[in-house]
Amino acid sequence: MAMEDLNVESTVTLLNRIMEYELAGVVRYTHYSLMVSGPNRLPIVAFMQGQATESLLHAQEAGEILTGLEGHPSLGIAPMEETHEHSLRAILQESLTHERKALSLYKELLDVVENASIYLEEFARTKIGQEELHTLELRKMLRDFG
Repeated sequence: MAMEDLNVESTVTLLNRIMEYELAGVVRYTHYSLMVSGPNRLPIVAFMQGQATESLLHAQEAGEILTGLEGHPSLGIAPMEETHEHSLRAILQESLTHERKALSLYKELLDVVENASIYLEEFARTKIGQEELHTLELRKMLRDFG
């Protein structure tokens, strides 16, 4: 298979969903970084700020690929629920849920681009690896809560 076998429409649709989801991650993690309190605040704020920065980078990377495929990037962001739960446990659990959803979007992308584009496969696989790592980190952070 080659790039001409790429389902461009499905790829662009997924890249737009990824962009919207990653941009929602920027808002989510920025919000969380502002809401963290307690004795472990500083390292967790730094972690959340790092997640926000990485989400923006991921959105930009997805958008560059999308426009390279002659798609039009969405101006939207994925819906977010404000739970008004700002305990550290709630923030970490919501973060874990967010990362799992991001992981599923990149796996969907991999399914669409596999065997059609090495570049897009590698992009998807790299993001899957990063999201899996974030999931592991969040699970470790949640361990103390039982």
